[in-house]
Amino acid sequence: MSNNPTTIGVGLISVGWMGQLHSRAYSDVPVVYPELGIRTRLVIAADTNEERARFAQNVLGYESSTSDYNDVLNHPDVDVVSVCAPNFLHEEIGTAVAEAGKSLWIEKPVGRSAEETESVVDAADDAEVVTAVGFNYRNAPAIEYARKIIAEGKLGRITNVRGAFFADYSAEPNGALSWRFIRGLAGSGVLGDLLGHLTDLAHYVVGPIDKVTGVANTAYTERPKQQMGSGSHFDVVEGGEMAPVENEDYAGLLVHFGPEARGAGAVGTLEASRVCVGPRAEYSFEVYGTEGSLRWNFERMNELELALGYKGPHVGFTRIMAGPDFGDFSRFQPGAGTSMGYDDLKVIEAKKFLLAHIGQESVHADVHDALAANRVVYAGERAIATESWQTVDHVEGTSASTGGDSTRKEPIDA
Repeated sequence: MSNNPTTIGVGLISVGWMGQLHSRAYSDVPVVYPELGIRTRLVIAADTNEERARFAQNVLGYESSTSDYNDVLNHPDVDVVSVCAPNFLHEEIGTAVAEAGKSLWIEKPVGRSAEETESVVDAADDAEVVTAVGFNYRNAPAIEYARKIIAEGKLGRITNVRGAFFADYSAEPNGALSWRFIRGLAGSGVLGDLLGHLTDLAHYVVGPIDKVTGVANTAYTERPKQQMGSGSHFDVVEGGEMAPVENEDYAGLLVHFGPEARGAGAVGTLEASRVCVGPRAEYSFEVYGTEGSLRWNFERMNELELALGYKGPHVGFTRIMAGPDFGDFSRFQPGAGTSMGYDDLKVIEAKKFLLAHIGQESVHADVHDALAANRVVYAGERAIATESWQTVDHVEGTSASTGGDSTRKEPIDA
């Protein structure tokens, strides 16, 4: 532990479920990583809902609260700001945080389009502020281990990838029409909400995608209205006034990995659905190579299935339990078989963000990674609309896994 701990002042914008999760993650960093000498101070939280603003102060432990997010940006004791507001506010608030000179931790997708995301990237780059984006699934220790195996070449040449994010949070036909279903507020549906996560995972583990085509559909074209700012998309409204669903419930992309990717030339499928009956949060990712394969499912987050070689009596997948050799696992549990959870991934994310804030090396998702994912998502949206293949413009300075070009930020054994 450092003898001279660094205290970092935290500001929060939007105190919903994710805002509360960010707050707990900040508070846990000094406990989980005491040797870093980082102390977090919850300074001020903003929410237009008065009850949530009071909750931030009375329960989460913020020193003050406000209804105006500009109070967070203007507070002299705030060093870093978490933005957990709905998608339609990401460009406005993310840009404002950067222009205020504060380090920015913002939830995906950062913008409702690649253009909105690029505005935040430009503001952050111009202000030279540190950024982080909530692509938390890449922090799962089993995924970190999978990335290392691929980087070391143990799967041979990567041939194909399969990923799916199948959730049931909108499987109920009377599920509330929250902002997520309204194009002007959310942008795309599962393309930006769920498939963006999957795209980031593909970039992080296999490498940048350079071409895409796809299909999409909407299973339920109408849903009962929900008052803005109340409840969530998990709510069910019986007998309510119906209104149109303006974006897709399902999307499937066929993708090609570019020449700079560690899996250069590989192809794959990425699918997402919010209306599946059966899967709860089945976020699965599979990578196949000439010498081996691996697969992972978030519903069994602490397991990795690995197959190495194609001869002999033990051909096929072997289940491996995440343990101390996997990423940051030992920071949370003493040994394999005692599971980590979703919230722990946010603690890892907070640690990486705060390390970057104080100027130390940190391989983490930032706004450049968000732009790379969004360019795939919205190229996919164009491809679906035009029934064509679309090229994805490359983004410099990401943490994507590459074959060794000079833009790569991570060491091979990260």
